[in-house]
Amino acid sequence: MEIFAPYARATLTLLASTGLVFGMLALVVKRNRIVEAVKLSRREFMTNLGLALINAIILAPLFVFPGNAISGALGVNETLAGLWDGVWKPVTLLLAILLLDLVVYWRHRLEHHPLLWPIHATHHADTTLQWMSTLRKHPLSKLLSVCVDMLLVLYLGVPAWAVGAALLLRSWWAFFIHCDVPWTLGLFGEVLISPAAHRLHHIRDEALMGSNYGNTVTLWDKVFGTYVDPAPYLDCETGIAEGTRGVAGELMRPFEKRYWKKTSDETEAPA
Repeated sequence: MEIFAPYARATLTLLASTGLVFGMLALVVKRNRIVEAVKLSRREFMTNLGLALINAIILAPLFVFPGNAISGALGVNETLAGLWDGVWKPVTLLLAILLLDLVVYWRHRLEHHPLLWPIHATHHADTTLQWMSTLRKHPLSKLLSVCVDMLLVLYLGVPAWAVGAALLLRSWWAFFIHCDVPWTLGLFGEVLISPAAHRLHHIRDEALMGSNYGNTVTLWDKVFGTYVDPAPYLDCETGIAEGTRGVAGELMRPFEKRYWKKTSDETEAPA
């Protein structure tokens, strides 16, 4: 049991701190509608909590091994790693954020490909988007992110302090953009992924769902042509055609024959 203890402490600390901050935000924004909102989101909230505990505590020790093996096999570019000492620290932090978001952008975009969609669909199943939707991930999707997301910054030898700070900022921003608030962030929303922009990514429309893949910045969506202005889609309906499920249903989702039949049909279809 000792192997699970550090993960349990870290997870409970994260849930307590984010719950306090974003719970207060929901209370301030929704006010007299807060009880209704809690009732509507309760079932999906519990599913998200269950998946979070499974991924972050029960399976976390298992995720460490493949993640370390892949990063170890890739190694570190010693030449590039040595250049960071001469870079101004605010610039180092900014580059760490941008590099992390670049990898997350492509990993996330690839998860929308038919071959990987079965493991990513769970994240899109919430019909009542809220801060805990951030942690609604199938274990296979979580494993993919553990193995892939940090490879570039590790290979480039980005200082550990900058990676840690970027990961912390990215984590909190992910909770923020999943909140049920119709905020575009105005001019800041041109640079940063806003809650409205990310809600558009969760829209119940498969064409528009293929937009706004970034976690923190809009840069990579704009560079690769996938950014869509969320202003016309505020408070859009979220979810997927297959519907939302409980923890057991979400764990079994990727193994359903209809997903793989659809994947086979799409990959075999003539161009």
